[in-house]
Amino acid sequence: DDAGAGADADAGAAEEEVKLYVGNLSYDTSEDSLRKAFISCGSTISDVFLPTDRYTGRPRGFAFVTLTGGSAAAEKAISAMDQTDLDGRSIRVNVSK
Repeated sequence: DDAGAGADADAGAAEEEVKLYVGNLSYDTSEDSLRKAFISCGSTISDVFLPTDRYTGRPRGFAFVTLTGGSAAAEKAISAMDQTDLDGRSIRVNVSK
């Protein structure tokens, strides 16, 4: 079902999901571009949520990205993505509270 999700880690840790908060996004950032950015740093994504303003329909400037692979995958994604440039903005990435 999951293509290679547990290939290099024990099955329990590989299936654990961690939700990351991604802030300071450009209004031009899409779920697809966010997904591609995290996949390029080696993350396995199970969900991307990009909240939009209910009145304008425009993204609100932050997102939540859910990764599989537990805290090790989360730390790797944070160190790879935090304060990097995405669509012209320096994004912030940390574990969602």
